[in-house]
Order: sequence, then C-alpha cells, then structure tokens
Amino acid sequence: MKKILMMFLLAFAVIGYAQEGSLKPKFQAFTGALVKLKPAQNGYHKFSLKVEAAPWAFQAIGEVRAPNGDPDLLINGLFDGDVYAVLAYIDQPTSGSDGQEYNVGLFDMMLYFDEDATSIRNLKFKLLPPANDDWAQGILSDALSSSTLIGNVWGGKYDGAITKASANPMDKQKLKSMKKQHTSAEETMSDDNDRRSRMKSKSKAADDEPVVKKKKKKKKVVEEEEEEVKPKKKKKKKKAVEEDECDDPNLTIKEKRRCRMKH
Repeated sequence: MKKILMMFLLAFAVIGYAQEGSLKPKFQAFTGALVKLKPAQNGYHKFSLKVEAAPWAFQAIGEVRAPNGDPDLLINGLFDGDVYAVLAYIDQPTSGSDGQEYNVGLFDMMLYFDEDATSIRNLKFKLLPPANDDWAQGILSDALSSSTLIGNVWGGKYDGAITKASANPMDKQKLKSMKKQHTSAEETMSDDNDRRSRMKSKSKAADDEPVVKKKKKKKKVVEEEEEEVKPKKKKKKKKAVEEDECDDPNLTIKEKRRCRMKH
C-alpha cells in the first residue's frame, strides 16, 4: 500500500512539474550499430534498440519510415554510419536490483538519417532486468503519461540539446566498457564482503576458543631449585684429619715422625 501511495505522489509531482513548464526532457544518443532494422513493408521498417548497461536497461521497438520514403535508405545508412537514435527521457532514476542507478523515465525516441528526422509509429518501451520492478514500471508509466503535457520534443524547441547529445552517441565499445566497469565493481564488492566475512569468522573462532591456564610449578621443583642455590658444606680434608692424629700428645716424638712419614 505504501508503494502504491508513493507511485501516486510521484505521478502527481511529474504532472505538476509539466504543467508549470519546469519539466525539461533529457536526451541520449545511440549509434545506428545498436539498431536492428527489418526490410520495409509498405514503406515502414520494424526496428528495435536494446541497451543493457547502467544507467540503461531497456528495449525500444516500433516502426520507422525514411525521410524521403526510400525503403533502402535507412538500411544502407546503418552500414555507412549515417543513422543514429536519440532517446528522450525524464530524469527519474531508480535503483536496480544490482545496486546501480538506471534512467527509467523514458517517453519518446527518434531515428535520424544524417540530420533529418524519420517518421516513427507504434513506439513501445520495455524495461529490462535489473531495473524492471514495480517501482521502475511506475516511473515509466508516469513519464509516458506526462509526455502529452511536454509536447513534441522533436519540433525544434530542443534542437540544441538533441544536437549536443548526437555529437557523442553511445556505441558498442562504450557499452562494453561500462559493463566491464560494472562487473569489476561487483567483483570488488564481493571480494570485500568475503574478506569481511572471513575476518568475522576468525574473530568469532578466537572468542569461542577456551582459555588454557598455565600450570603452576610444583613445590618440589621450587625446593630443588632452592637447594641448588644453597652452598654445599665442604668436607674436611683427609690430610688435616691425619695430621691431627699425628699430633696426639700421647705419642712420642719418634712415633709422631713415623706417623707423618707413614701418611
């Protein structure tokens, strides 16, 4: 219910801006190499333009007639690089499921041959993943509704902005580079998340690991160390004992001499 309410508020805001004349469209050009054309039937070619690189995720389909009605002009112009597409959109970006922002306020498109505008009918826009949820679809619907209030953007009022956009069209190489940068950013984010996850796991494991207390030394070992520190008593020398025996006062001088000579 909250999402529906927000969509209504957005719709009223878009219509209000358009009525005040402050809502200005923006333009993005794409090279003809991104456009697919089928052979003309009754003067009109069925065409499609598919772009899948942030900030774009859409497909435009419709029918186009060459400026002079020549059924071969546009097909030859694709090979010669004379055909390009210009997308008109309201700047209402939304976040895709990949976290990137996408412009989904699309409401009109024109194919040009050189500087001449073609005639387009039955134009339809289809939003593509990852920017095609209900919120994005609501913005697209509001933009298509407000286009009637904006009026014809190809009638000369916005020629300056259209010329500026067509001077730097999006081509296959640029889209490939944008996809590569997007993929690298996603891989970096994934690596960072994995690294944080590993660090958290290690920290948790360290917290869960039981603390092992060091055992105290046994008293016996301490006592042995104390005994090693204490100086050992010196034993009486054998010679001193023997000399004491020879000095016995009961012995005669000859007996004392013999005692010493004996020892």
